[in-house]
Amino acid sequence: MKITPWRFIKRLYPDMIWEIDDREGVFLTFDDGPTPGITEWILSTLRRYNAKATFFVLGKNVEMYPDLYERIIREGHKIGNHTYSHQKGWGMPLEKYIEDVDFAEDILHSDLFRPPYAQITPSQTRAIAQRHKIIMWNILSRDYSMAISPNECAKGVIKHIAPGAIIAFHDSDKSFRNMSYALPKVLDRIYEMGLKCKIIEL
Repeated sequence: MKITPWRFIKRLYPDMIWEIDDREGVFLTFDDGPTPGITEWILSTLRRYNAKATFFVLGKNVEMYPDLYERIIREGHKIGNHTYSHQKGWGMPLEKYIEDVDFAEDILHSDLFRPPYAQITPSQTRAIAQRHKIIMWNILSRDYSMAISPNECAKGVIKHIAPGAIIAFHDSDKSFRNMSYALPKVLDRIYEMGLKCKIIEL
């Protein structure tokens, strides 16, 4: 597995944040939640390891599951904006995309943003960057892919773990098969390396 399949985007958008200059920290992130059953499992697992993470949530899911959203915050994790309804930026008018981001922002009040599918245009990037830090990743778990096994998912992440890494997992039913197997093994490896799981604060 490559560190990221989005190398061409990284070249086009050098101002996006792909990793963090931190010698002792690793930054776990979870996209698409909160999701009943899945979010609780993630939070319980993180708590066992005394690990903190950043959750890039969907505004519509926060509206449906406010108790899960509040639990994420209460347990010391960071919230990021992942749009209201998981919109793909490519091919979407600027005004419509920003409107969807703003719908989520009215609920979340976050300084962080991650574009769904990593699909975002230069004009969308410029508009969002005025108010948010755009957080990408340098390790994509591919936990959503049924083409890889849980063991492949775990190994693909573990071999790239390094200080400052931003790791992308997903808080979704589709990803649970792979993510639920990989996450504890990834956490074990992080702590074997003497690193800490931190929230993204920039």
